[in-house]
Amino acid sequence: MERKLFTSLSGDNADRLNNSLSKQGFRRSQNVLYRPSCADCAACLSARIDVEAFAPSKSQRRAMNRNKELKRLATSPWATEEQYELFRDYLDARHADGGMADMDVFEFAAMIEETPIRSRVVEYSHPERGLTGVSLTDVLDDGLSMVYSFYDPDRANDSLGTYMILDHIEIARDAGLPYVYLGYWVPGSPKMGYKAKFKGVELYVGGKWQKMRDPADYDAERHPLKTDPIAEQVANISLPDLRTPFG
Repeated sequence: MERKLFTSLSGDNADRLNNSLSKQGFRRSQNVLYRPSCADCAACLSARIDVEAFAPSKSQRRAMNRNKELKRLATSPWATEEQYELFRDYLDARHADGGMADMDVFEFAAMIEETPIRSRVVEYSHPERGLTGVSLTDVLDDGLSMVYSFYDPDRANDSLGTYMILDHIEIARDAGLPYVYLGYWVPGSPKMGYKAKFKGVELYVGGKWQKMRDPADYDAERHPLKTDPIAEQVANISLPDLRTPFG
């Protein structure tokens, strides 16, 4: 049974709250911040890339070369029909049985546009094929958070997902931001294995970020004693001082 610890993200201090909790393993979904908190499983580990420690592998350099014709355009978070068509193609081909499979155009627009913080839609277009990839990206005070990405499933052999992460690393480096947040990594999950292939990956484990060891050293923790009680988890969360001084 899935369980999450979550809080509303709204008001004038939304950015500060998002910045603080993202550093503690939380992720954003529209106007909610959440972190997995299953009673008998601690498999989901928040992952980010240390930009300074990153260096591309040979296969990643090949992915960059295969997609060198793509043009990047970063815009305000505004949904378009072209984005939704690409999104549907991606879901139907890659995640037809997933939780987003039935998402209609209005729900898609809400996912893109309902953000109380500084967000961007990063589009990747091919000069002949048109829109090829999209990433909904939050701009944090210490990095970029790739909230959700999708791409042309007919070009799976071009490693578009990997390319978009590589490009975000370059965007972060150019902006002087130290991290790129990737969401959750689950040991042994084939669909998430690509996240462990980036040099410089850090995982949020035991209340702190630590450099990823050999991915084979991790297992999907499923013992009830591995997860702290909810009250203890809440007590250990560090919140920013949101009080507004007088004067």
